[in-house]
Amino acid sequence: MTEGAADHGSRRFTAREAIDLVSTDFTDLPAPAPPGSYGPDGPLSWQGYGASRTRAADRTGEEESVVCGTAAVKGEDGRTTPAVLISFEFGFLGGSLGERTGDRLEAAHTYAREHRLPVVSLVATGGSRMQEGMRALVQLQRVARQSALTRAARLPQIAVLRDPTTGGGWATLGAGADVILALPGAQVGFAGSRVRPPDADPAAYTAEAQLAAGAVDAVVPEGELAEALALWLRLLTDPSTDPVPPPLALGGAGLPATGWDAVRAARAPRRPRAEAYVDACFTRRAAISGDRCGGTDEGMLCGFGVRAEDGRTVAYAAQAGTATRPAGYRTATRLIRLADRLRIPVLTLVDTPGAANDAEAERQGAGAAIAELFAAVAGAETPVTTLLIGEGGSGGALALAAPDNTWATPDSYFSVIAPELAAAILKRPAEDVRATADQLHIRPQDLVELGVVRGIVERGL
Repeated sequence: MTEGAADHGSRRFTAREAIDLVSTDFTDLPAPAPPGSYGPDGPLSWQGYGASRTRAADRTGEEESVVCGTAAVKGEDGRTTPAVLISFEFGFLGGSLGERTGDRLEAAHTYAREHRLPVVSLVATGGSRMQEGMRALVQLQRVARQSALTRAARLPQIAVLRDPTTGGGWATLGAGADVILALPGAQVGFAGSRVRPPDADPAAYTAEAQLAAGAVDAVVPEGELAEALALWLRLLTDPSTDPVPPPLALGGAGLPATGWDAVRAARAPRRPRAEAYVDACFTRRAAISGDRCGGTDEGMLCGFGVRAEDGRTVAYAAQAGTATRPAGYRTATRLIRLADRLRIPVLTLVDTPGAANDAEAERQGAGAAIAELFAAVAGAETPVTTLLIGEGGSGGALALAAPDNTWATPDSYFSVIAPELAAAILKRPAEDVRATADQLHIRPQDLVELGVVRGIVERGL
């Protein structure tokens, strides 16, 4: 990266202006002493590099491309959460990563682990510093190692993508974070503006495009960033070992008399859906979005919320009544594994006619996505509670269900296959579908008798 960086996208902030967006009590961490020294022009003796660094320092008031320190991030509710902040100074050689940048990033992560603090990265970088050659590029391995150690210490990492976030900074501190927020219009992509194909669509390299592609959780206006960050920090730093009690039923239906009655109740257009349950369960919540593999599924609601009854954090993954797509399963898997690592209990809400079975779903890896979710639920050490709130269509629903802690509402059913499909496979006429539903034993009370669910929840007041 050279002086005079890429084209402008959204408003660009200095490192300290970005810090001021989210906190007012920042304290710098001491800059680590370099383990060795090079000549003024760095490890490659790049002519003029030393002079470029001097001009960058004079222009920005910073000695390197990152500023690292501690701060308390305060939300509108008055609650503050201490964190380690890493803020890139794009005015210093395009926010590029050099060896001394790596020194500071390593020291910041080490401090975070020693003091049990979450890490927030306010990223604005053009990539690795070419004047240091491979000595700069290998800093990405160093940063990845520090991030992995912080992850293993069960500490959350949040990235805020500023303009621009490209190259290795995006591919480590940015895309590697647990939760990724972005400022509107920020340029975000592995390829910077000067190294893309000449016919590349610039709209693809934006925060909004990355959100649509499942690589970013939310695009947050600068005026809302402090509150959004404070909420995320509050949610992700509140572990608990107690399982979540199943929510009360929101629907007014009694227990179904027949299997087909159960199907009709679960498919009723006005039956309460996942959004209503999530709204009832939580006073405040923040959603994650996307599978980090290029996809999103609006039929799978995932995030963390403040539970209304006791104020503790609960992670939720909720099917919204549609056929779940591979991206939905992968997003739920990401949610459950993050909650498991941070020791946050999980609530899942099952409501789907089944996994999406179109050709595109197969091309997107439906089987592998479902398998990963089964594995995430089965392997979770944090407690998982499941409530069946509508249709439980085959393995596409079962993948989200806790094996020993699943409950059902009166207006729900669970079935190995939809009654219509079962009748078709058995070559039965359409008039036999209702009888087939009875044979499948899919009513909530049948599920209790079979030992598939623990019980039927009562209707809330």
